[in-house]
Amino acid sequence: MTIGGAEMVDWNLAVATATRLVRPGPEVDREQAREVVGELRRHAEASERHVREFTSMTPPDGTPDLGGTPVLIVDRPGWIKANVAGFREVLRPLLDKMQARRANVPGSAVISAVGGKVTGVEVGMLLSFLSSRVLGQYETFAPATHDLPAGPATLEPGTAQQGRLLLVAPNIVHVERELDVAPHDFRLWVCLHEETHRTQFSAVPWLRDHIEGEIQSFLAETEVDPATLLERVREALQSLGGRDGAEGEDRPEVGRSMLEIVQTPTQREILSRLTAVMSLLEGHADYVMDGVGPEVVPTVAEIREKFQRRRQHGAGRIDLALRKLLGLDAKLRQYKDGERFVNAVVRQVGMTGFNRVWTSPNTLPTRQEIADPEKWVARVHSK
Repeated sequence: MTIGGAEMVDWNLAVATATRLVRPGPEVDREQAREVVGELRRHAEASERHVREFTSMTPPDGTPDLGGTPVLIVDRPGWIKANVAGFREVLRPLLDKMQARRANVPGSAVISAVGGKVTGVEVGMLLSFLSSRVLGQYETFAPATHDLPAGPATLEPGTAQQGRLLLVAPNIVHVERELDVAPHDFRLWVCLHEETHRTQFSAVPWLRDHIEGEIQSFLAETEVDPATLLERVREALQSLGGRDGAEGEDRPEVGRSMLEIVQTPTQREILSRLTAVMSLLEGHADYVMDGVGPEVVPTVAEIREKFQRRRQHGAGRIDLALRKLLGLDAKLRQYKDGERFVNAVVRQVGMTGFNRVWTSPNTLPTRQEIADPEKWVARVHSK
């Protein structure tokens, strides 16, 4: 939806800004580039078999198999375009609501035009930073475009296409060189992680709709009245900056980020559930890539040790500061907490027992259960 031809976010400007600011990838000649692309495609295909055998996860009878979704080997601008398309799709209901709220405001067309360009630049700057760091990604909500095909619809006939696996070739080459690890092994190791995500969504048909429903519920709770939002931000800043006691007693806001404070109580509950499921998905992918690794990746122990050190320490002070600002540190904790949960559950009830996590939304772990896996085992396996 647009007002006066202006969108709330100028997505074309976001793409243009990000591609203009993105750093060039590592130097490779044409023959090397072809070799990298070909090997990543072969590894992605092989990873599908390895992951399914290790996890025992297959689509239910009669369910379309997302294993046939496209595997796209992209450069950094290609990753940017794909993610802008995904953002645009997921955020559409919220932006439409904001546009409708502004429809009767004097000067709304000018406000939308200016605001859309400002936001487009901001989104572009964020994506330019991330585009040189992401190795791969399974795009769950990806709409198909001419340049970026997506997988077949999984619901009723006529539903939008969805799902594609992205592998960012220049970033994979950059990291394998930085870590000084065997390229063949590292590329397969990365593919195992990303293929696990594709397997999660292909074997668990309800998972995509569940996550999308949570995201849309979160966005529906977003306060679109600027005055109210500004007041909430002001209160948040006051709570972060001032303390009643020496250690902030009786101030539950102390120690929480401003983002958490400006959320409504309902949003915090939704975010807690989303954090738990994302910890599960990321931790499960790490568990699988390391579990399959010894059989097919001879240097998996060296790769894991070096990669984990890189994750924890980043590339430098600026990188660490940006990661903290953007909340990427929380994502790193999701990997660690989720993998610890999967490890503990599999040790206690085996892979078959762990796979009960995929039965329904009710069997997904809570944040408390991610931190204390025995609580999940007691709740789910006592039935």
